[in-house]
Formats: sequence, C-alpha cells, structure tokens
Amino acid sequence: MTWGAYLVYGRGINPQVGARVARAAAAIEADPPPWLRDWIPSYDRIFIEYDPRSVDAGAIAGWARSLEAGEGLEGRRVEIPVHYGGLDLPEIAERTGLSPEEVVRLHAGTEYRVYAVGFTPGFPFMAELPEALRLPRRAVPRKRVPAHAVGIAGVQTGIYPQESPGGWNLLGRTLVRVYDPHRARPFLLEPGDRVRFVPREGDPPGPPEAVELLGAGEGAAVLEVLEPGLLTLPVDGGRFRAGRFGLARSGPLDARSLGVANRLIGNPPEAAALELNLVGPVLEARAGVTVALALQDAHGSMRAWARTLRRGERLDLRTLSGGARAYLAVPGGLALGRFMGSVSPDLKGRIGRPLRAGDRLQAATARSGLRRTARTWCRGGRAGSEVVLRLRPGPQAGAGALEALLRGRFRVAAADRMGVRLEGAAVPGGEVTSEGVPLGAVQVPPGGAPMLLLADRGTIGGYAKPAVLHPADLARAGQLREGDRLRFVLDPAARAYDVLEV
Repeated sequence: MTWGAYLVYGRGINPQVGARVARAAAAIEADPPPWLRDWIPSYDRIFIEYDPRSVDAGAIAGWARSLEAGEGLEGRRVEIPVHYGGLDLPEIAERTGLSPEEVVRLHAGTEYRVYAVGFTPGFPFMAELPEALRLPRRAVPRKRVPAHAVGIAGVQTGIYPQESPGGWNLLGRTLVRVYDPHRARPFLLEPGDRVRFVPREGDPPGPPEAVELLGAGEGAAVLEVLEPGLLTLPVDGGRFRAGRFGLARSGPLDARSLGVANRLIGNPPEAAALELNLVGPVLEARAGVTVALALQDAHGSMRAWARTLRRGERLDLRTLSGGARAYLAVPGGLALGRFMGSVSPDLKGRIGRPLRAGDRLQAATARSGLRRTARTWCRGGRAGSEVVLRLRPGPQAGAGALEALLRGRFRVAAADRMGVRLEGAAVPGGEVTSEGVPLGAVQVPPGGAPMLLLADRGTIGGYAKPAVLHPADLARAGQLREGDRLRFVLDPAARAYDVLEV
C-alpha cells in the first residue's frame, strides 16, 4: 500500500524556491530511505510516495527537515531548435493581441530555467514566460498533442517529448528529441538547466525506436503467441523511484488479480505476468507448462483458475468476463529484459511493447509450485449495478469539489491505462501550480469533468486534485469499462495527504 505527502519549500514559481527544491531532491537521491517509494520534485515542492506501514507523518516531517542543503550543481545552457507555426499559434496571437511574429520573437527571446521533468518521460517544466504570452491552459485538454510540440500555460513553457494528452497552448515543434530511451543520457534536459529556443525551418524527428524487453530475458520458451489480443502487456509490480524523470509507475492496473494469479502457481505476488485487456490472446504451449489466470470485476468479484497445458495445446483467452483486465502467470514469472528496474512497459516512453503474433514467451523456471488446480470466487456487487469507490481528501480538497464528487452519479466515458474519464455531475476544478500527481488522484480541469488517474498517469500535472482513491480500491478502478456507472463515498477513516512546510 502506498500513500503520499508534499514537502513544501515556498509558494509559486520562484528561482530561490526552485533552488531549495533542487538541493533537497539531490539529497534524497543521494540517500533515499527504504520506506520511500518515489519522489517527484516540481516548482515549489516535492511529492513523495511512501509505505504508511513503515513510517508515520511525524517521522517524515523530521526527515524532511534534516535533508542536507548542499550547494547543488550549476545547470547547463542548452539551445533547442524549433519550427514555429501552425497548431495554436494563430489563436495565441489573437488572444494575446500580438502578431504571430511577435509571439515567436518573445518566446524565443527569453532564457528559461528547467524546474522539473515529469508529466511524461522527459517533459521539461520551464519558466518564466514573458507576461504578454501568459494564457491559461485549455478548459478541455486535448486527447492527443503531437510529439515534440512546444507549449505554454500561465508562466510556464514546456515540450511534449511524445504524443500524449495535454492542455497547453501549442506554438510549434522542436527539431530535436528531448527524450530518447536509447541514449546513454535519455533525458536532454534536467532541473537547473537554462534553455533558449532558436527559430529554425525543418521537420521534427520521428519517435525513437521502442526499447525491446520481450525476448531479452533468460528462460525456457513455454508459450507462443498465435493471436496477440487487443492490448496484452507483460507487467510486474511496477517501476519505482523513476517518477522524477516522468516515467510512469506502470505495472498492473489490478494488482490484486496479478497477485492471485501468481500465488496460484507458487510465484511471488509481483512476478512478471501478462495483463490482458478486454480481448485476450490465443497462445500455444511450446512445452508442458502450468498457467494461472485471475480476473475480478469492478465490484470485486474474483474468478481464478490454474491448469497444466500439454505441448501443442492452445489456450484461447479472447473472451473475458467480468472486468476489463485479466492476468496470466507462468512458473517463476516471465523472463524479460528490464528498464530502470522493471519489465513493465511505459508505452508513452517507448519502453517495451504489447504482444505480437509470433512472440515466444519465456518462463523463469520450468516447474510450478502448484499443488492442485484451484478455482476461487469472492462475491462483490451485482453485475450491472453501480460501482462504489472510496475517496480520501486530496491535495486541493475544497468542500465544494468533495461534495460534488460524493453527491454526483458518474458514467465511464473512456478508460485506459492512464485513467478513467467520467461524465455526469460537474465538479469544481481548475488550475494549480504544476506539482507531483498521486496515483489514484481524481483530477478535475476547469471544464469540470473528473478523471481517475491510474498506473500510466503523468507524474506532474497542473489541474486540481480534490480527492484520491483509497489505495485498496485502485485495483477495482482498473477494472472499469466504458459505460460502467459509479459513485463515490468518503472513506470513514479518511486521512488527507500531508502538506509539510519545510
């Protein structure tokens, strides 16, 4: 279980405050305590995730005050070529009362400080933008911002390293990659760097090649993929202590089902397995192998089984009943390559990929710890009835927003690994200074449509987060399908995220 807190070093976007944050973040990186799951610096604070069973808020406060305040490193000066034009440039010019040429001159004529890297892998948060160019984020974020787009929002400017959702106003596109996982130094920019944009003509680069993790491990080939399914991914417990680079936690959307599948055949609960999304794969056994499958629905009803396949036997998993995702485990876990400590893909970061026809899956061990075939059922709510999820107060827990969430009724408009978009009752939201985003946050942009943020969320964001899902309900949220209906209740033992002034 994971919970979070904010270590606050000042208010707003300020070079002196940013320097304090940078020094504290460097001290954490030099000696992270064992209970710390992740840390995400931003403009004026550091968001930390921790194991609440191992440390309490009082001990965290003492630790935060004891962080060494060293001198820090002087950042580099970096020039980035940009092809300005198209996208939102005409609209930006109209809204600011400037010509497009004046917008470009002002944006490119300023040196910016990199305060943080996050949201998506390599996305640099930079300030301060000339006052004449300061515009709010879009009321409704785009579902797709093109890779290498240069955006502005409030006093900030930034670069979208790859295609992703986003709500900033777009001026043009860079002619270099600010993130490439194949480079020895994947992230072009780091906090403390100074950046100038240089207007140039040219075409933006294509996306980097994905880092291959399938087939990079050592083990016996036990399954061959005949049909890959809709989005079948290898996952383990997730990628920890990488949020400061913008890398997603990834891992399973339903950690409970992953753990059940693994335990059925004697694996550790976070051993690497397959996550099946809506439509699963068709697999053929390359050798005799025991497999286990588990899935629950969004109410918590669990179904699980294990069986031994003979060589040449096919396993057809194209039809999943219950929730949106199931988990298939093999003895010892899948043998895969790792990136920053995890086999889980980060699809925005071009790390790993879904299964393809012809892939051969390797097991870490040849034998299973299974003693008998097992079926388990845990009864939850009725199929088709409202899903009920528990909330705790979030970083921006205003009374109006919490009341709207608790009184409203919602429908799932769309769901993927980044999160669940809801429609229904409008919830008061808005912009905040960009900061670390908790896993399970209920994020509400100015348009008022809430979104539950899941395993592939952006690590830094600038929208209000009035509530956070109870950690034990994240697995059920990961099983929501489009069209599901849900409501929220307040966790009776609700504890707000700590905001610790340092």
